[in-house]
Amino acid sequence: MACNPEVLKHVPLFASLDEEETAVLAEQVRLKTFSPRQRIYKMGDTSGQAYVVVSGRVRVSTVDQDQQEVVIDEPTHGEFFGFASMLEQTPHQTEATAIDEAECLEIKRDDIAVLLQRKPLAGMDMLRVLGRHFHASQQLVRLRANRHPNDVIEKDATLGERVADIVAGFGGSWTFIVLFSIVLAIYMTVDAMLGKRAWDPYPYILLNLFLNMLAAIQAPIIMMSQNRQDTKDRLRGELDYDVNRRSAVEIQGLARKLNLLGEKLGDVEEMLRVKPVQP
Repeated sequence: MACNPEVLKHVPLFASLDEEETAVLAEQVRLKTFSPRQRIYKMGDTSGQAYVVVSGRVRVSTVDQDQQEVVIDEPTHGEFFGFASMLEQTPHQTEATAIDEAECLEIKRDDIAVLLQRKPLAGMDMLRVLGRHFHASQQLVRLRANRHPNDVIEKDATLGERVADIVAGFGGSWTFIVLFSIVLAIYMTVDAMLGKRAWDPYPYILLNLFLNMLAAIQAPIIMMSQNRQDTKDRLRGELDYDVNRRSAVEIQGLARKLNLLGEKLGDVEEMLRVKPVQP
């Protein structure tokens, strides 16, 4: 349906337009409503349209070479998506789906041309949005290429898990063994020197109580740290599997290219064999 000029005034890109310019643009663009999980456009779509979110949220995603969905952006009020394909007049390289009920302005290339003629500085806002999408794509590539299991685990670690790692690391070191041995030696020596005035005479019942309490507390803390180590190992295995799978896909691609190259060379040899020799 046609767009109400009042709607454009609440969109950051069009908020600086005057009344006449807003009215002209409102006659050209359309306001469309998408229900939750409704697809707005799909990859390869050649409709040549872009969208500005008026309300709701949208998920913009693509598919990598392993046929896994990769979320690129989740634009909300006043943000754009699909502009690169619209400006280049090329098929969409992404797929857009409404997360919840969303209202979007549907814009064509001619609409942008009219806008830029009347408001040239609006092009800077569009370039800013396109630049943000470009940087987000670069960051996504870096994260997928350099994802490290320790970094992923530490990023989501809670304070208790960090303390458990510190306690387990200290409790399993020679420093702890030496210090604990010194403390026990001092405790028993002082207790023995006091004789009948000792607070914990042999067989050191109070000391055994403290040791049992320490073991009871230390054991679950060490188990917490071991569980985190198991999580790291599992994540490391998943990343290794992902790398191996990508390597297998690349090897298969190279094999297909080599087979095609071999077929082409065979065709050339056949042509040379059939072609008569010039005197």
